[in-house]
Amino acid sequence: MLPAHRIFVGTIGEGLWRSTDGGESFVRAMDGMFVECHVRALAVHPREPHRLYLGCELGLFRSVDGADNWSRVESPVNGKQVWSILVCPERPERILVGTCPSQIFLSEDGGRTWSEPKVHINKDCPRIIHTRVTTLVADPQEPDTLWAGVEIDGIFRSRDGGRSWQPLGTGLSSRDIHALAIVPENGRPKQLFAATNNDLNLSCDNGETWEPLHVQQSLPWQYCRTLAQPCGEPEVLLLGNGNGPPGSAGVVGRSADAGLTWKAAAMPGLANSTIWNFAVHPADPNLLYASSVSGEVYRSLDRGEKWDKLPREFGEIRALAWTP
Repeated sequence: MLPAHRIFVGTIGEGLWRSTDGGESFVRAMDGMFVECHVRALAVHPREPHRLYLGCELGLFRSVDGADNWSRVESPVNGKQVWSILVCPERPERILVGTCPSQIFLSEDGGRTWSEPKVHINKDCPRIIHTRVTTLVADPQEPDTLWAGVEIDGIFRSRDGGRSWQPLGTGLSSRDIHALAIVPENGRPKQLFAATNNDLNLSCDNGETWEPLHVQQSLPWQYCRTLAQPCGEPEVLLLGNGNGPPGSAGVVGRSADAGLTWKAAAMPGLANSTIWNFAVHPADPNLLYASSVSGEVYRSLDRGEKWDKLPREFGEIRALAWTP
C-alpha cells in the first residue's frame, strides 16, 4: 500500500492540480492564484514538506499548507515568467528563481528581500524569441556552489551562493541546456551531467569542459530533457528522453552506474511525448513520478526501474512534485 502523500501537477493553461489518493483523482489547487495560469516550476521546501513554491507567468507564489492556499512572494519577479526555482537543500533560506527572458534572482532570507546578481546571459534567441533559465541546481558537497542552465545560452556556475556567476561549457554538444545533475565525488571525481537537445553531456572537472555521451547508442533518441536521481542514491540517474519538443514518443532512460551505461526503463508502452519532468522526495526514495509534456503521468515504486501510467491525463505538463 502506498503511504499517504500528495502529488502536484503543474500545467499550461490549467494551473496546478493536486492528488491526495495516489493519483486516482485530481482537483485544482489554485486558491490565491489565476486558475488558468501557466505553471512551469515547482519546488518543495527541504525541511517543511507543506511549504511549496510555484512559478508562473505572474511571478513566484508560495503555499505553507500543501497548496490549499497560495500567496504571491512580492519581489522583482512579479509579472515575470518563472521557469525554474531552487530552494537550497542545506540552506533553505536561500532561494533562487530563473525567468524568461533570462534573469536570475536571489533571496537569502526566505523570500523577504531579493537581489539580481550580475550575470551576462544572452536574453534574445531568434529561435525561441527569448532565452530562459531552465534549471537551477545546488552542489550537494559544496553548498555555496550553484549551477544554472540556460536555453539557449549554456551553463553558468556560482561559487558564492548565487551572488555572482561565470559562464562555462567548453565542449558541450549544444548550448541548449534543459537540465543538470551532479554525482558527488566518491572515490572518483565529481561528475556533472547536462541534458541538451542533441545529447547528454558529462563534465569531470567541475564544469570547465564537457563531452557528449552519445546516449542515442543506448536510448531511442538524442533529445534529452530532464534529469533526476532517487534520493540517497545519486549514482542512479534518470533521463527524460523523447523524439523532440514536445515530440510524439518518449521513454525514461535509467543508469545505475553514474552515467556509464544506459537503458530504457520498463514502461507500459512509449509515452505520448518526451518525458519532461521527474518528482522525487526523501520521505520515500523508492517512490518516483514522471510526466510527459503532453499530459501523461507515470509512477515508479522501485527507484525508476519500472513505471506504471496513472489513469488521469492532462493537456500540457511543465512541472511535477510530490510530498508526504
